Amino acid sequence: MTDVTPVRVLIADDQAMVRGSFRVLVDHTPGMTAVGEAANGAEAVQLARRERPDVVLMDIRMPDLDGIEATRQICLDPALPGVRVLILTTFDLDEYVYAALRAGAAGFLLKDTPPTEVLTAIGVVAAGEALLAPSVTRRLIAEFARRPEPARPPSRTLDGVTERELEVLGLIARGLSNTEIAEHLHLSLATVKTHIGRLLAKLHARDRAQLVIVAYETGLAGDRGRGM
Repeated sequence: MTDVTPVRVLIADDQAMVRGSFRVLVDHTPGMTAVGEAANGAEAVQLARRERPDVVLMDIRMPDLDGIEATRQICLDPALPGVRVLILTTFDLDEYVYAALRAGAAGFLLKDTPPTEVLTAIGVVAAGEALLAPSVTRRLIAEFARRPEPARPPSRTLDGVTERELEVLGLIARGLSNTEIAEHLHLSLATVKTHIGRLLAKLHARDRAQLVIVAYETGLAGDRGRGM
């Protein structure tokens, strides 16, 4: 019988009760273990570098260093390529989620998400996927895309991306899964995965969440997009 390495989770939140609740949830779940707690963003970055967790549950508003900057530092650290950040937020903090995804977060959860869904989300992110499927995520990202940011030029272009890849990218931005994209475009699942791999390489994106950001920043998705 082969032992399965547990998913290692770091919890970052300035509220001790929230940290404790998540720690109990994680530690009582087979296949998962909490490796530390951080009360602010600076501690989260420090612990991420020391513990090398698979997933960081990251609050946004914290003292000393907020969750967005902590996420950016973790995701840009070449010594932490396998650390994934899952943002914790509430509806009154929606304006920060888009910035967090741009900083490199793999996705986000609402703080009132049911425990079973939190555990599922941790597993999804630990497996290397972006948590962008839930309808609430699609709605929020679409809302961010409608907010004008005239001072921010597009950070990336779609040069070199084929028409088929543009179709796939647009569907990713709408929150469709690989299976749903395959059905929509009448392609095999393997072909869809190939297109996504090429998009990641061409657009210098680390994961699916970053592809969504590119789609909105370049105007491919949203009201400015191509009518998808």
